[in-house]
Formats: sequence, C-alpha cells, structure tokens
Amino acid sequence: MNVWKITTFFFAGLFAVTVAVEAVPSADAEPQPHMKAALAHLQKASEQLDKATADKGGHRVKALAATREAIEQVKKGIAFDDKR
Repeated sequence: MNVWKITTFFFAGLFAVTVAVEAVPSADAEPQPHMKAALAHLQKASEQLDKATADKGGHRVKALAATREAIEQVKKGIAFDDKR
C-alpha cells in the first residue's frame, strides 16, 4: 500500500477534526453579553437621573425608581440564568 496515500488520508482527517472543533462555539464566551450591557446602561442612566435637577414634576423621581427596579430585575435575570 502507498505510504503517501495513508498519510494524506490521516492528515486530511486530522484537518477535518480540527476544523470541526474550531467551528463549535466555545463555552468560554462571556455569558449573557446583552444582559450585562443592558445592566451597564441602566446603571449609567440611574447615575444621570440622580444628578439631574429635581424640578421635573416628580417624573425624574419616578424614572429613577423605575430604573433602579429595572436594574434589580436584570440582576435577578442574570442570576437565574447563571444557575441553569
């Protein structure tokens, strides 16, 4: 049997396995990038609302409370998904 043919098949198979392994998504990717990005934006919004002037007819206070509630809900959503 031809040695070159055997090694060619071997390396072609090895190459195919390498490509297949690289094609599978890694489990090391950052978990929940969209939730974490949303959390960062909400935290920044909360800081900005906190710094804004108070004379907004109560709407700034309501927006701040809603933003803080949204932050807590996002944190709970991340924690829930991390457990699964």
